[in-house]
Amino acid sequence: MIDRRMMLLTAAGWLAAGSATAGARRARPVTASGDLTGTWTNASYTWLERRKALKSLVVTPAEAEAYEAPRRRLHGELASKEDVLGQDESEFPDNGPGLARVRGEIRSSWIVEPADGRIPWTAEAKKRLYIGVRDPAEEIFDNVEVRDTDERCLTAASGAAPLVNSHDANVIQIVQTPGWVAIVGEKNHEARIVRIGAGPEPALGSWSGVSVGRWEGATLVVTTTGLRPGVTKIIDNFYLSDRSRVTEWFTRTGPAEISYRFEVEDPTLFTQVWRAEEVFRASEGLMYEYACHEGNYSLPGILAGGKTAAKAP
Repeated sequence: MIDRRMMLLTAAGWLAAGSATAGARRARPVTASGDLTGTWTNASYTWLERRKALKSLVVTPAEAEAYEAPRRRLHGELASKEDVLGQDESEFPDNGPGLARVRGEIRSSWIVEPADGRIPWTAEAKKRLYIGVRDPAEEIFDNVEVRDTDERCLTAASGAAPLVNSHDANVIQIVQTPGWVAIVGEKNHEARIVRIGAGPEPALGSWSGVSVGRWEGATLVVTTTGLRPGVTKIIDNFYLSDRSRVTEWFTRTGPAEISYRFEVEDPTLFTQVWRAEEVFRASEGLMYEYACHEGNYSLPGILAGGKTAAKAP
């Protein structure tokens, strides 16, 4: 994660000079056509899946305070027992002000269906992807085809469908024209171009798939298919495959808010279609470059280490 505090201090003079222009770019007033243009964030203590400490989708203010209070010192995080080097203490995760408020309700997870707030993996998918039982001793390090795509900075948790928050990438910029909508993610190179209007299903797979949108009144509906063959990591413990279909709904619900819903279907990974609901707020700052090639540069070492470990008695 990047400590953005120093970066913001360095840029303070420039930001002050351009604050009027920057403010105009962050979010436009609501229009009848459903203008989504602006810079937005879904940073939150709420995550895709419900944490064990929270028992229901909607929590009370008292339950929210009990959950948030011990996490405020580390900006929404708890220090890990394995963090002997103090990484958790030194970094600045971007997790927003607390648990998310969606239509006035305090939410414990983005997932609203199934009711338990968990991704409904098939037993085979959980075993294949080490979901819930990830044992480093079983993980394969000597085959490039099975390494996580985010490890090589090929995919990230912003920009591509569906849009989910992470510890260090929660800002998106939306640019809208009559025939296209561009969704640019904060992390790595994620830039998704949504074609407005009907079109053929994609014949070739890509890292982020192919997104086609249509307007239903003031709501933009986007369907994404055609991910590359195999599995693609979105965030920790969440993967999609070339059989996955993601449908998203974007609705501007106020001068500084977008209601965002999505559903995911893939019979090879999930036991049912599952659904989630988020909210994007107007970002308080601009979006900066987040370049990453760590895993690509380190891949020879990862593979070599994996082969060495495989030969060990």
